[in-house]
Amino acid sequence: DRFARSLLAAAKGEPAPEDGYAGEYINEIAANVLKLEPKALGLDQDEAQEVFRARGVELMFAHIRESLEEFGVHFDVYFHENSLYESGAVGRAIEKLKSLGHMFEAEGALWLRSSSFGDDRDRVVLKSDGEAAYIAGDIAYYLDKRERGFDRCIYMLGADHHGYVPRMYALAQAFGDKAGENMEILIGQMVNLVKDGEPVRMSKRAGNVVTMDDLVEMVGIDAARYSLTRSSINSSLDIDIEQISKKTNDNPVFYVQYAHARTVQVARNAASFEVDDSEFLPELLVHESESELIAKLAQFPQAVVSASEFREPHRIARYLEEVAGSYHRFYDNCRVTPLPTKPVESVHRTRLWLNSATQIVLKNGLELLGVSAPERM
Repeated sequence: DRFARSLLAAAKGEPAPEDGYAGEYINEIAANVLKLEPKALGLDQDEAQEVFRARGVELMFAHIRESLEEFGVHFDVYFHENSLYESGAVGRAIEKLKSLGHMFEAEGALWLRSSSFGDDRDRVVLKSDGEAAYIAGDIAYYLDKRERGFDRCIYMLGADHHGYVPRMYALAQAFGDKAGENMEILIGQMVNLVKDGEPVRMSKRAGNVVTMDDLVEMVGIDAARYSLTRSSINSSLDIDIEQISKKTNDNPVFYVQYAHARTVQVARNAASFEVDDSEFLPELLVHESESELIAKLAQFPQAVVSASEFREPHRIARYLEEVAGSYHRFYDNCRVTPLPTKPVESVHRTRLWLNSATQIVLKNGLELLGVSAPERM
């Protein structure tokens, strides 16, 4: 409703409502609504607001989906919160909790006895005026997921919603489920963008925030995805725009992608010398950098398992940086192709095998992060 009032005010050339939204994106959407509904401003206030609400949400949601898809993020199902109310799912969830004995009435409102399950206090589900509290949608959504057959529901919340954790776990337990098992909650910290040592706060689209589209426009999809992935969600993240735009080894994503491109180039050079990787005699790999690289490659399966079990994809990014470092040292110390006029030997074929193995690991790791593995840089 605040969104709709903001759009309507923008279309009329009026200031944003006190509780509304401002920024260039509001003006853009309002203008697009008027293109679709040129007679909207001729309607009375309530009808006009409904037109801007329906069309505005439709346009905003289409933009969100488009931004996510372009960023390489695909959701199988998009779930609209209002559908929980329209379908009666909220009412059914409340009735189920009533039958389990976990709801009570007080002060004209309907409450969840969440303090029985570790919350610091009981929570209002239906207010005294009959309006649903925010937690009503959470209750219905969780039950909907469980009834669709999902054993574990993983929630990703921002740091400013840390206080929601006890009540969320309480509602899961009220349905007879186990907190941390049937419901798992992850808390993500804030992301700060830095340029020239100063925080980046302004956006041409929103006026006071930096959107994902802005970040991609500044540094590209690969750098944006990798930078967001390589830090633990448990720590706040400062992304240096200048650093991740550089084509140097100071830029982590460049460092890893360049290692992959280098493996491809080495394979090309080897082919021109008629070196193939048909032979692997590890006893010939006696240089320290060769042993280091083999040991590092062997850790890939465990790195993936750990990242999955602990919900920490940054483990893969950090691992790839270690692989890249080991590979660059191998490249500097060990020839894959023979010196001119010298014959191809078993050690060259074995080193090419190691080069090929490194290429596979780097490519698979980058693919897991949704980052490209370029063959030339």
